[in-house]
Order: sequence, then C-alpha cells, then structure tokens
Amino acid sequence: MAADATLRKLLIDELRDTYHAEKQLVKALPKMAKAATSAELREAFESHLEETQGHVRRVEQVFELLGETAKAKPCTGMAGIVEEGSDLMEEEDKGPVLDAGLIAGAQRVEHYEMAAYGSLLAWAKALGEDDVVDHLAATLEEEKAADEKLTSLAEGGINAAAIEEDSEDDDERETAQKSSARSSSRSRSRTVSVRGR
Repeated sequence: MAADATLRKLLIDELRDTYHAEKQLVKALPKMAKAATSAELREAFESHLEETQGHVRRVEQVFELLGETAKAKPCTGMAGIVEEGSDLMEEEDKGPVLDAGLIAGAQRVEHYEMAAYGSLLAWAKALGEDDVVDHLAATLEEEKAADEKLTSLAEGGINAAAIEEDSEDDDERETAQKSSARSSSRSRSRTVSVRGR
C-alpha cells in the first residue's frame, strides 16, 4: 500500500472522529450557555454554537471533496471532556465559580479541536488536497479565536469574580462557625449553672 494511501486513510479516520466531536458539541453548548451566569460567557457559548454548526457543515463538505460519505466515528476523547463538563454543572452552584469552571472545560474542548484540526490540515497539505486545506484552515482559525475569547473573558473579570465569591463563602463559613461556637459555649454554661444549683 502506498504511503499516501495510508495517510489518506488516517485523514478520513480522524475526520470521522472530528465529525462526531463537533456533533457532541452542538448538543453540549446550549447546556453550557444555560448554566453560565455571566451574560458575556452565555453569548460566547451561543455564538460558538452557531460556529460549531458551521463546522459540522464544513466537515461534511470536506468529506464530499474527498469523495467520501460523511460518517461519524465515536469520539471518546470529546465524550470524556463533555462528561466532565456535565459533572461540573451538576456539582457546582450557578455563579462565578461555575463560570470559571465552564471556561476551563470549554478551553479543553478548544485545545482538543485545535490539535485535531491542526493534524488534519497538515495531512491534507501533505496529500495536496488544496480545497480541503482551505476548509480545515478556516475552522482551525475559528477554534483559535474561540479559545482567545474564553481567555479574555476569564482574565477580564470572571476569575476575579470567582475569587471574590470564594472570599464571601469563607467569610460566611467563618461567621457561621463563630456563631455555632458561641451557641455551643452558652449551652455549656447553662448546663454548668443548672448543675451548680
């Protein structure tokens, strides 16, 4: 078997994996948007959902350019990342800390996709598939832009808000502990004075 035939097979296999990954994201992004407290983060997820739907169509076009059927292969890597995000949304109360966690999860997604599209792009270039290269390069640039937007949101206030929320929670816990300790101390002194009578 020729080396380019093997690389082409690898390209198609990875494309099927990526196709499934993108379809999983189409389902996950609305849930992430709903869980977000920050209006800017919610808008970023909603905007990236539209882009991701475009990525699905673009992958389908790449299959067509390669003369292949658009068929998905289960992407367990993306399934794991999506599952971690679902767990976080179930465990964490809505607020800045959850927003910070959603950004971290979304950036894992973006980095996973950037690695996939980067490889696909390199292989398409090596195979001389110029039309395919254009499609993949466009998607890779959108994934990079989404990652940069998430970093900007995190550094532009969401991480600071999460730290502030943590401080408030610590203050509330400390106040509750002091109140509990005073209550316990009063209870003990009443017991002592009753016994002393």
